[in-house]
Amino acid sequence: MAKKDTNLYLEILKDVRNKNFKPVYFLMGEESYFIDLITDAIIENALTDDERDFNQTIMYGADIDNYGTVVNAAKRYPMMAPRQLVVVKEAQQVANIELLSFYLKQPLASTILVINHKHGVVKGKKLLSEIEQVGVLYESKKLYDNQLPAFINNYVAASGRTIENKAMQMIADYIGSDLNRLTSELDKLRISMGEDKTRITPEDVERNIGVSKDFNNFELLNAIVTRNVFKANQIVNYFERNPKNNPFIVTISVLFGFFSNLMLAFFAADKSEQGLMQELKLRSTFQSRDYIIAMRNYNAFKCIDIIALLRQYDARSKGIGATSNTTEGEMLRELVFKIMH
Repeated sequence: MAKKDTNLYLEILKDVRNKNFKPVYFLMGEESYFIDLITDAIIENALTDDERDFNQTIMYGADIDNYGTVVNAAKRYPMMAPRQLVVVKEAQQVANIELLSFYLKQPLASTILVINHKHGVVKGKKLLSEIEQVGVLYESKKLYDNQLPAFINNYVAASGRTIENKAMQMIADYIGSDLNRLTSELDKLRISMGEDKTRITPEDVERNIGVSKDFNNFELLNAIVTRNVFKANQIVNYFERNPKNNPFIVTISVLFGFFSNLMLAFFAADKSEQGLMQELKLRSTFQSRDYIIAMRNYNAFKCIDIIALLRQYDARSKGIGATSNTTEGEMLRELVFKIMH
């Protein structure tokens, strides 16, 4: 059973929590969060507390000479328990991965073998095919920026809460795709709110995470979309005074994502709220309204110019064609002016 899409981690977790285990889990990829999440769930559910003393082995790549050691551990039989659990963490440091093939030909039904291969993927097609045939192969991919709001929404919903769209976007823009930090901040937010309040608002985010509810990328984008020059300048001024909390590269990314989608919206067959939601894969018709407003205020030719500007200023922020004494705040001011005029 191959699992190569980040969004499928929930299906794996459901099987694990229902005690529906596979003999081998090979978890690999750039995003460590999902690898650790699945591994922790297996450790929690595979054995009882009494069974762990003799039947749980956690190994670390730096302490293992080669995969022969892993295979030998997996071939042991459990003691006074229906199964044993062998977990290999930081397996990317273990040599001779081809030795795993000997075990995969006939894995023990009484062993759950979990291998964490982080910071990259294994390329051997034959080995990966063998893993797929007997167990779970899961590639943990980094989330794109446009996937973060959905991840936040699902994470919040799992704790029995809801979150407003603006609050969700504020958190996504401020923290970015570091999922370990993101979930940590969401956990702290949940604890600080207490059990009685079940809906997260922008005010909650401002109070507990530290991002302003009035001066953030969500509000800057709204000001640009509605061509509210005064509001846009206010936000640019705030960003210039607080550069550490409002990185230029994040603002560029937010604007580029929106105007790239806007370009698609201009050519959508159905430009209704529902049609744009489906065409742009948005979460709600609420988001579609921003694109409808933007299509009234910017034509397709201007949109092309804006995308070119964003590419240019992204390059300048990385030192390509930039004047040495130009600050990020000054570049943002120039960029926003050119977008809106």
